[in-house]
Amino acid sequence: MRIGTESVHHAWDNRLSPVVEVEPGQRVELDLLNSSGGQLGPDSTVADVARLDFARVNPVTGPISVLGAQPGDAVTVRVVELSVDTWGWTACIPGFGLLTDEFPDAHLALSTIADGVIALPFGPTLPAVPMIGTLGVALPEPGAHSLVPPSRHGGNLDIRHLTEGATITLPVGVAGALLSAGDAHAAMGDGEVCGTGIETSARTVLEIGLLPGAAPRFPILHTAPAAGRAGAALATTGVGPDLMTAAKDATKAMIDEITRRTGLAPVEAYLLASTAADLKISEIVDLPNWVVSMHLTLSLLGG
Repeated sequence: MRIGTESVHHAWDNRLSPVVEVEPGQRVELDLLNSSGGQLGPDSTVADVARLDFARVNPVTGPISVLGAQPGDAVTVRVVELSVDTWGWTACIPGFGLLTDEFPDAHLALSTIADGVIALPFGPTLPAVPMIGTLGVALPEPGAHSLVPPSRHGGNLDIRHLTEGATITLPVGVAGALLSAGDAHAAMGDGEVCGTGIETSARTVLEIGLLPGAAPRFPILHTAPAAGRAGAALATTGVGPDLMTAAKDATKAMIDEITRRTGLAPVEAYLLASTAADLKISEIVDLPNWVVSMHLTLSLLGG
């Protein structure tokens, strides 16, 4: 069973008719558009970034109805296969990203993807670790809801560990669940600080299960070894009473270190951090200050 990119939607809406209905345990193949919804391609320029229509971004393929699924149940989704395109894009989008005040202008980097390696137009090559950024079920609340923010029913979680071999468990919000997926990346750092990873189109095979009466409060993920990163890392930190400020401080410090060690431009360092560095909450128990750290594999800095 296969669903192509002719069956995409641009909002969570429980009034949408399912494209297919599957029985628990069944597999379905999906084609996923890149997160620009076709607005950016391998020949795009920075002018195309400035013209992005946000009503068309982050399209998802589906929805899929799961036979027997009811509110209070859990749907499980195992990523059986995931393959990405031969190119991807990373961008600074005006008004979007953790450091939008520091990087207000549009910027676009187009990468090539081949043999498990990503060649950026600047700096180091990256290992490809394909993942699905958006995977969720319809919200119980009526009407159309933006695909950009995540919710307890999944959606745009952007957990980089949702790779081939991983399984996610989602609480069902409406009868049939109405499952959809999209927003594939060839690689992404935890935090996706500039707002984009290596955005790309993809093909995936999902195995869908049903756990009656077992809805978790929030999504639960069982990761696969492929999501790991190896090697020593440089870690920068932000410390203070506000997690957002600490996250920004850790990211700014990483950008400073990348530019100092590699000679990359600050905007290139920002994009590199978004595609390869991991932003983590390291301490949130020692009042009144919390610690956020950002980790980047040293080999990417030539170390």
